Amino acid sequence: MSRNDVGEAAMTTGEMRQLFAYDAWANGLVFEAAARLSAEQLIHPVTSSFPSVVATIAHVVGAEWVWLRRWLGENPAGFPDWVASPALADLRARLSAIEGEREAFIAGLSDADLGRVVTYRNLAGRTFSDPLDGLIRHVVNHSTYHRGQVATQLRQLGVTPPSTDLIAFLRQAR
Repeated sequence: MSRNDVGEAAMTTGEMRQLFAYDAWANGLVFEAAARLSAEQLIHPVTSSFPSVVATIAHVVGAEWVWLRRWLGENPAGFPDWVASPALADLRARLSAIEGEREAFIAGLSDADLGRVVTYRNLAGRTFSDPLDGLIRHVVNHSTYHRGQVATQLRQLGVTPPSTDLIAFLRQAR
């Protein structure tokens, strides 16, 4: 199946920067909401794909780290150790570092670079080759998916989650 078969348009660096700005904004809102939870609430079992709010956030941060490593030509065999026993403040610091490193990476990209095929191994060791722009879209979509899970977990804890919809970001940016 080709890119045209799935209706995938070429991404521009402007769109890429907007998507990562949205991702950082939405992740920031989730961290703000999580910071208002008690230590017990952060680890309280509220099952979704992951057993707690902090475990779900750790997965998002870990996945953003894994994908950046792949784009930089590395092939991590797993998530970093810090994902297994995270502290919210540590996760926030790690995400800030990932965002800074990612910004340095994307600063050197042109529109043409976004079509470059990245070959990498997934965590099971299987090799894939995909265009960078599709991988960028995947990372933002993946984080969005799990932020939705955090919203459900927050509701289960009696907390109103922030609105992290893309349209809210676009409206605020205008």
